[in-house]
Amino acid sequence: MEQNAICSQSPENTYHVIRASLVQAQRKLSSAVNSAMVTAYWEVGKEIYNACGENDRAEYGKSLLQFLSNRLTGEFGKGFDESNLRNMRKFYRCFPIRDTLCPELSWSHYRTLMRISDEKIRRFYMEECAKSAWSVRQLERQINTMYYQRILASRDKAAVSEEIEKLEPKPEYEKIVKDPYVMEFLQIKPDTHVFESDLEQALIDHLQQFLLELGRGFSFVSRQKRFTLDGQNFYIDLVFYNYILKCFVLIDLKMDVLTHQDLGQMQMYVNYYTRELMNEGDNPPIGILLCAEKNDAVVKYSLPENNTQIFTSKYFTYLPTEEELKRELKLDEFRKKQD
Repeated sequence: MEQNAICSQSPENTYHVIRASLVQAQRKLSSAVNSAMVTAYWEVGKEIYNACGENDRAEYGKSLLQFLSNRLTGEFGKGFDESNLRNMRKFYRCFPIRDTLCPELSWSHYRTLMRISDEKIRRFYMEECAKSAWSVRQLERQINTMYYQRILASRDKAAVSEEIEKLEPKPEYEKIVKDPYVMEFLQIKPDTHVFESDLEQALIDHLQQFLLELGRGFSFVSRQKRFTLDGQNFYIDLVFYNYILKCFVLIDLKMDVLTHQDLGQMQMYVNYYTRELMNEGDNPPIGILLCAEKNDAVVKYSLPENNTQIFTSKYFTYLPTEEELKRELKLDEFRKKQD
């Protein structure tokens, strides 16, 4: 009976089953080779560091690198020029404990991470990259848009400097909210006026990039989610679900300065989802107001002090300069508080 079932399978189906097995094997092999090479580069870097110490540009260090480059290139081919050997030495210095390396990351990932001078921030990006399976390009984008600083600044700006020092875990709901959000992938030029509906459509058209900017654990649920109260219809711009926090995330887009009416409306949305649409095992929903401009004082006095469900964040529809991001995050103020 089983033999007849096998024989009745079409050649096309048989091909796809075999192909899937081979593709999976190739991926496993590629991952194993990548992990082995990263480990080998770490070992090379360790030996070079042990041989020439802190200064690989002193006379002995230069001659050692030149010697190793010539011998290794002659035996193993390209990839061992002096510049790359210096990178391997730097790799060891940046990640001195081999067991802390993430096997999911490639050598190109680590070369990108090595550009970050702060050890705690570097570790944060390494762990997030591994958990979220970022490509090298995605990792570079997150670093360039100050993903780490924006997450820390999302809730309590006064505590960011301390948080950067300690890297202590924050309450889970704060980990998924950033301020500001950078949506340069929409390709909307600065100072271009767009309607809320146009911005919403652009986000849907670039949903994959928007999910990357939102962070880990998000899945799209609905657009213009309608609910009715006493015959009056209300619409939530975008609804997501975060499987890490196990909660709905409601997003409303505001093209103008945020008002207390906007905050009140979002509070109503969150209350409705809490009382009517939460599933068993869900945590209370979160509401995020994405606005072109916001008034921190209005936010402060419109929401209760113990608020854990309503958040406001500014957004950029273009890639801001480093100075613009620093100004928005008030990093200079944080540094002064650290001194």
